[in-house]
Amino acid sequence: MGAPSPAEVTPVRSRRLSPDRVEPEQLGADLLNESKQPRKPISRAQIERVVSRSVGGVGLIFALQTYPATLGQLDALKPGLGIALAVAIYGGLGLAIIATLVKKFIRFTSGLFAVLYLVALVVWPAMLNTPDGVLDGKSWLWYLCTVATACAAISFPLWWAMTYTLLAPIAYGVVRVLPAGGGAEPMLGALDAFYAILLGQVVLIIITMLRQATAAVDTAQINALNTYSAAVRQHATEVERVQVDSIVHDSVLAALLSAAAAGTPKAAELAATMAREAIIRLNEAGSIPAADDSMVSFSDLKDRIRTIAYRFEETIEFIDCDTEKLSLPAYASEALFAASAQAIVNSIQHAGAPGDPVSRSVRMNSNLLGGCVIEIADSGAGFDPDAVPSERLGLRISIRERVATAGGAVQVRSGPGRGTSILIEWPLGERGDAS
Repeated sequence: MGAPSPAEVTPVRSRRLSPDRVEPEQLGADLLNESKQPRKPISRAQIERVVSRSVGGVGLIFALQTYPATLGQLDALKPGLGIALAVAIYGGLGLAIIATLVKKFIRFTSGLFAVLYLVALVVWPAMLNTPDGVLDGKSWLWYLCTVATACAAISFPLWWAMTYTLLAPIAYGVVRVLPAGGGAEPMLGALDAFYAILLGQVVLIIITMLRQATAAVDTAQINALNTYSAAVRQHATEVERVQVDSIVHDSVLAALLSAAAAGTPKAAELAATMAREAIIRLNEAGSIPAADDSMVSFSDLKDRIRTIAYRFEETIEFIDCDTEKLSLPAYASEALFAASAQAIVNSIQHAGAPGDPVSRSVRMNSNLLGGCVIEIADSGAGFDPDAVPSERLGLRISIRERVATAGGAVQVRSGPGRGTSILIEWPLGERGDAS
């Protein structure tokens, strides 16, 4: 791309144009640096809470259904022992339900209720106090058998829980055929026990499958986080390398070259200023991390670019739109400033010999993405971008990689004898290049 035509610019030091298409807006976090926290994935701890609260809710419903039967059978039990048994069973179940609400001691209270229930089945025949020794109907413990097996599935390890879901229903089946349990037919007692075993095993299988699935999710999440941490460390290392390379090139090396070529007092003063700034930048390297989301006015960035350009003897024309409302993150502002400054230095050093009629311009405007576009152009000698050696850091490190690290893109348009235009866009366009 050659120099701007006279129809495009007016030969003044600086002028302002009205924005033609875009009304500048504050950069939104949803577009540039979305900071909303991602939703937490399903984890083992969440499943444990959901399962325990589900069992607690079912236990509360079954307890309310069992309470009338408990009151009806208190007279059939020995005085005092029946009340003590009811208090132990309902108290243990109540503690388990409360634990699911406060999310503390869930395993302990659930296991306590499962143990109390099994003990109640064992001592039930000795507690009956009827003239004929036969209980009228089922024992009220039957209605809480599924709750007990579910609590065992929550509290005990897998094999212990499997044993419990077999042992507790079998114990009830034995009590059921005894006179103290209602004297049911052996087949009916076996069917009741089989039903309780089947239901308990189904609950155990569901809980176990949920635990295994969420454990796999947790493992995958940990592996992903480890991979992400390694990538972040690698990215940080690369960012630091780009920063150090750019500082060495566009600060230290530029200061040395300016000092070597200084032939006038103003040039010598400029070289001294560049040397001081190089020392400051080396001391403050990394002072603004890449994650710094504090906002900087685009007007401040434009003023900084003008200040660095005014230090040179060559005339540089500035063309910018009214972008008073536009802001961008501090890390992006630093990257755009450094890249623009390096592009200006490159133009002054390589566009032509001192005294050659080379026009230079800097255009600063907003873009459709709510960001900005900075173009540094000259009508100088130009060059072939593809022929730049890899060891030359100015274009590759100080401009392109620096802007890319901040989330932007750089497009270089140049050719021998056709001038040079460096277009810096931030944030990155939809097609991955400056538009």
